[in-house]
Amino acid sequence: MLEAARFGNLTGQVALRGTTVLERVQRRLAAILAADVVGYSRLVGQDEAGTLRRLKELRRSCIDPIIKEHQGRIVKTTGDGILIEFPSTVEAVRCAVRVQRSMADTEDKLPPDRRITFRIGIHEGDVVVESGDLFGDGVNVAARLEGLCEPGGICVSGRVHEDTVGRLDLPFEDQGEQQVKNIAHPLRVYGLGKEAIVGLPALPRSEEAPPPTGFFRQFLAPSFVWPPTKTVRWAGALFAVLAAIGIVVWQSTDRSRQASVGLDVSTSTQPRGPTLAVLPFSNMSGDPNQEFFSDGISEELITVLSRFQLPVLARNATFAYKDKPADVAELGRTLQAQYALVGSFRRVADQISVTAQLIDVRTGSPVWAQTYERLTASTSLIAIQDEIAQLIGAAVGDLRAGAISRAELERVRMKPVTELSSYECVLQGYQANATPTAAEPVQRARACLDATVKRDPSYAEAWAILTRVLYIQRLWGTGLAPPDADDIDKRADLISRIMEAGNRAVELAPESASAHFALASAYYATCQPERIRVEVDRVLAINPNNANALGTLGNQLAYAGDWDDGRQLAEKGLALAGPAAPRWWWWVVAKDYYRKGEYAKALEFFRRSYDAQNWLDHLHLVYTLPYLGRSDDARTQIPILLALKPNMSVREADRFYKTACFDADFRARMVKALRLAGLREE
Repeated sequence: MLEAARFGNLTGQVALRGTTVLERVQRRLAAILAADVVGYSRLVGQDEAGTLRRLKELRRSCIDPIIKEHQGRIVKTTGDGILIEFPSTVEAVRCAVRVQRSMADTEDKLPPDRRITFRIGIHEGDVVVESGDLFGDGVNVAARLEGLCEPGGICVSGRVHEDTVGRLDLPFEDQGEQQVKNIAHPLRVYGLGKEAIVGLPALPRSEEAPPPTGFFRQFLAPSFVWPPTKTVRWAGALFAVLAAIGIVVWQSTDRSRQASVGLDVSTSTQPRGPTLAVLPFSNMSGDPNQEFFSDGISEELITVLSRFQLPVLARNATFAYKDKPADVAELGRTLQAQYALVGSFRRVADQISVTAQLIDVRTGSPVWAQTYERLTASTSLIAIQDEIAQLIGAAVGDLRAGAISRAELERVRMKPVTELSSYECVLQGYQANATPTAAEPVQRARACLDATVKRDPSYAEAWAILTRVLYIQRLWGTGLAPPDADDIDKRADLISRIMEAGNRAVELAPESASAHFALASAYYATCQPERIRVEVDRVLAINPNNANALGTLGNQLAYAGDWDDGRQLAEKGLALAGPAAPRWWWWVVAKDYYRKGEYAKALEFFRRSYDAQNWLDHLHLVYTLPYLGRSDDARTQIPILLALKPNMSVREADRFYKTACFDADFRARMVKALRLAGLREE
């Protein structure tokens, strides 16, 4: 067996070399493959020269080319073992399967006592990089997994298995949690045996050069398999270009209509839903020199709103109407937009005032309006312009709480699920996300979204919000039938579905904030704080003003352990969303005070977030009031709590909070208070 120590141990390195090592090391998240030869000592004892010669030839002709094709980097070899780093878990698993298939094809022709057979373990985790070498738990876990494999097989960690769900169709078997040497926590292990590997169809190869993306990828998928060689790829590319030209000509009539109003019509990630026209804001200052501000805020709004994946008309379509009197409703119909955003700017002395109004051009009725006033003495005009554009963008464009979404939800409120469009189903998902304990909205959203991803499987936004609806059902049991509705452990089978939906969203729309938001929620379902953080960073890099993402992910990030950053994000989301923010976004503030022992402040914010129909809000009071010397008041909340959540107990509360990623210290503090209040144990 290949020992983890042979691939390096971070603790040992630091102890031997001192603090200078810490000054030079770099950390990163990596997919690590560890492999060794089964019975290597026996083979060498029988024929040392022959075994080494055969290993060298296998590396040259078979193993190394496959590693290279899957973008692997050989970190080190150890005689009978090899350590490889990959840019993704999918590539690591593909490589492992192809190596094992190739080895079986070659070695099974030989007598059993002469065969060279590998065991392979794969894990994704934090590694420390020093002079090209890798150390740390990521390496150690991969090595331990390799030791659990059957000859010719592959073992992967639970994290790797989650990443491949929905991406690779491989019959991994769940081998349960395994306790292994020098790893503090049990590992969830999934195994793929030799017979299963040999019986698999060929996996798609990785590309030396990337396959087509955007329009070409959409055009070619799913029937076209991108050729593996450069020559054939160039021929395929030429074919794709010629075919694309034909399609462009075929679609020219429809495209020219859309282009005439400035709408971007490219790619499978084209936004769905009603089209928005941002009309040039009027300069009411009486000073032509201030025109730059009114034009600038209009242009910035087009950019900001497009980040919310709304179909927003381009500047050249709307600025043609600058300073031209026109009826907004008539103008919207001319531009084929369903909504128009209009506004004005006024500057007096050291104060700026911006008024914005959203109009439904189908009815001519205003659906939202707001005035923003700012002092200019200590702030630059550009900073004010950007801030106001961000506030308007969030208020109008946010899919969960924005004015357009609210208006569209009201418009389809009475429609049967079977008559809702894909975009309208997405809105149902956002509505359910805002009320996670309300059964009817969650059931309606789940049914609608399940149907949407079947009939419209390339709609990334549908996969994204489905991820979060599934997570609501995983944590809360909302809209499910007994026994799943009442037993949080029985709902664990939803995790694979959650991961599949989150991964699918990112595959379809890798530049979408909503897709990465979904994947962050999927990682939250499995309490992986490092990976939640990565996805949160990606969301905010794409759209830093998505109030829904800030409020929700801020709570999740905090509960998973990053309280400071999580609370800060949630508070920004609350500020952006204003009165439209769900009250539960305040939970992170209350719970941050609670974990710090500031119970009076915790109670203040629990009351701010209080919803009489949400059982969790009553639980908050039951476990907070005893620390303020008010156990009797806490006790009066218990009958109300049990009426809303009949199976609630000390044990059930602890299970719920553990599933929501709260640490042992928070849960112990809560459990103590629940017992003081007199909540039943079971």
